[in-house]
Amino acid sequence: MNEFELIAKTFMGLEPVLAKELTQLGANNVEIGRRMVSFTGDKEMMYRANFQLHTAIRILKPIAKFKAASADDVYEEIKKIDWSQYIEKGKTFSVDSVVYSEEFRNSRFVTYKVKDAIVDQFREKTGTRPNISVSNPDIRLNIHIAETTATLSLDSSGESLHRRGYRQESVEAPLNEVLAAGMILMTGWHGETDFIDPMCGSGTLAIEAALIAHNMSPGVFRKEFAFEKWPDFDAELFDTIYNDDSQEREFTHHIYGYDIDMKAVNTARLNVRAAGLTNDITIDCADFKDFTKPAEKSILVVNPPYGERISTPNLLNTYKMIGERLKHAFIGNEAWVLSYRQECFEAIGLKPSIKIPVYNGSLECEFRKYSIFDGTMKDFRQEGGIVKTEEEKRQMAEKHRFKKNREFKKRLDEDEENAEADIRSFKFRSMERRKDNDDRRGGGKRFDRDDDKSFGKRDDKSFGKRGGKSFGRGRDDDRSFGRGRDGEKSFGKGFKSDRKGGKGFNKKRFDNED
Repeated sequence: MNEFELIAKTFMGLEPVLAKELTQLGANNVEIGRRMVSFTGDKEMMYRANFQLHTAIRILKPIAKFKAASADDVYEEIKKIDWSQYIEKGKTFSVDSVVYSEEFRNSRFVTYKVKDAIVDQFREKTGTRPNISVSNPDIRLNIHIAETTATLSLDSSGESLHRRGYRQESVEAPLNEVLAAGMILMTGWHGETDFIDPMCGSGTLAIEAALIAHNMSPGVFRKEFAFEKWPDFDAELFDTIYNDDSQEREFTHHIYGYDIDMKAVNTARLNVRAAGLTNDITIDCADFKDFTKPAEKSILVVNPPYGERISTPNLLNTYKMIGERLKHAFIGNEAWVLSYRQECFEAIGLKPSIKIPVYNGSLECEFRKYSIFDGTMKDFRQEGGIVKTEEEKRQMAEKHRFKKNREFKKRLDEDEENAEADIRSFKFRSMERRKDNDDRRGGGKRFDRDDDKSFGKRDDKSFGKRGGKSFGRGRDDDRSFGRGRDGEKSFGKGFKSDRKGGKGFNKKRFDNED
């Protein structure tokens, strides 16, 4: 298959994690940008990127890049494109605009110009016009304008990829699934130990941890992807990707989620059951202040309240309690804490081995690692203990992360939402002029393929049998879908031994599929 340019959008701070995922997936020319990673690949790679990446929000396929000094320029350049190859007769489309420009202050105006150009071309050539659909279009377009440089892309994802499909209900201020997966991948954990989230909320960290531990594709819960409506959609190829679970792995440890709020516990249990992961995850009601040392070696990842969206009485006392419990009940293990306020981290009272800046929504947070050991740091090091690895020392030395001399408590501007990736650093290449050679890479930060196992094996397989367009599509009456390992009403793959006997989910389409 022919290779073409692709852009994976993500949250600020997760770009290196996404780049590593892409290289392990087999993508070429992987380069980090701002809230995005550009790469090249064929149709199969585009399908896999949507289906298998844990830290991507959206996968765009650029189809044109041009200079536009005015709205008329945008109109004329868009009209030059032969839209009959992208939008078939009777199909609908929508346009999403992201604008960083003095000339184009209103993104809606840009959207209208793009729509007008496409509609006018169809009217002139065929006498009919395609319809606009905001809620469920057949073709989604994305135009990004930075000053006078415009990049037009096909949106191959549709609904944001963070919407996995397993979340039935949520609590106040739920953690974004992509951010949760990125946090787990930053720790280097892939299921080698037990995993604990003592403030689990709706269970997002626990579920994303299980997906990573099993090397399961997060896209398996999705109802659909935008590329499935493209004229050149290869259903057989996508079915092959969907049904191939050969790279999944067994998870021999366990994941524990706790929360003091029983409503959150019930919500998390519902979501875990919807994901078919009740054999791997246990959710219980418990207060972190009563936390005791786990029986098995464990990693702890927690996203406590920041006092922003969730108001918590005695916020600093909460963080002081976290530090106390880690110090006295988590010796010999490592803990990771995501938070926003410097004074909260100070209240923990422990020295972190690494601080990683990452955005949670519009809040510039830090994700800090704590290696918990008994006695003094001097004694711990003399006994061969490692507080900070060489890689962690290197990362900590990067003073330019995000920006030089950054303020800790910094919000994104209101008009610069984190969910919208900034692709200003994207370099549009001519694929015809470039040889298909992995060694010919563009500028920017590069990620070469290697056998680094810190991020697990190639994350390129799914689980379950694909029921036509999607796994479990149209089954709104049965909220428990997915792995079916718990022996309840869940349907899908079932036990490993069941698949060969045909007891699992088969490849036939549902008759009642939407």
